[in-house]
Amino acid sequence: MRNVVVLDAPSNLGLRPPAPGTVPGCYKLAGALREQRIVQRLGALEGGVVVPPRYDRGEWREGDGVFNAAAIASYTVRLADRIERHVRAGDFPVVLGGDCSIQLGASLALRRIGRYGLVAVDASPDFRHPGNSDRIGAAGGEEVALATGRGQDDLTDLEGRKPYLRDEDVRFFGIRDCFETDRAELAALKIPVVTVGDIREWGADALARATAEAFAVPQLDGFWVHLDADVLDPSVMPAVDSPDPDGLLPGELVALLRPLLASPHCVGLNITIYDPDLDPEATAGALLTDVVVSAFAES
Repeated sequence: MRNVVVLDAPSNLGLRPPAPGTVPGCYKLAGALREQRIVQRLGALEGGVVVPPRYDRGEWREGDGVFNAAAIASYTVRLADRIERHVRAGDFPVVLGGDCSIQLGASLALRRIGRYGLVAVDASPDFRHPGNSDRIGAAGGEEVALATGRGQDDLTDLEGRKPYLRDEDVRFFGIRDCFETDRAELAALKIPVVTVGDIREWGADALARATAEAFAVPQLDGFWVHLDADVLDPSVMPAVDSPDPDGLLPGELVALLRPLLASPHCVGLNITIYDPDLDPEATAGALLTDVVVSAFAES
């Protein structure tokens, strides 16, 4: 049995401000899930916190590239140091974000160790890059593109390790059926995309088991799971920055996550985007914690 270690990565550096003069509230995700006793309920060890730099876009303007880039780069390296240590020790890190840019820390850490895949469970593919958009800026919507080497070198080539992920080692689950343009680009790159409709047609458990088996090949050392809370339907998870309709329901998400996390080839999980500022009664936070805890429980 691997030790589950809960590690906080409360960075909001990769999101746009929700309103002028404010900062994204997803940096409170870790504290909110801890209030729901996620560490105790997982029977996890304490991994502490990697404190992020201050959110400060300075004089950034559209067209300047990724904002907070220097801060994200330095934070990615420090977070990677912690994740790498746990993975090498045989632990299973559960990283509480934060926005989706924290996933770069996991990708860099695993790139140092070997060749790993990524299962991104997300409402959108976070694949915005200079080749498909003129609105580059928020790394939280660009982290998979950055991890696969698309974008500015100060984020894509840390430590000279570009790319952190190979295209063929990425899988997307839970993408909304409406993202047709993104899906066309990913299809051309041969990056598999499983939409919400696909999950309901083929079954979450069967798809997840097939994916875990596909990663069990000699060429790969394992895979990481990235969970964005916005993959859930807004009827149950309204506390995200982009609550797109027609998402997964809690039972569907548990059925998808459970075989992935149970795989001996899965080496860690990060959780992102839930914003406690948008959840004054903490009901969405309680549900997200329940989903994660249930996903780790034996079926």
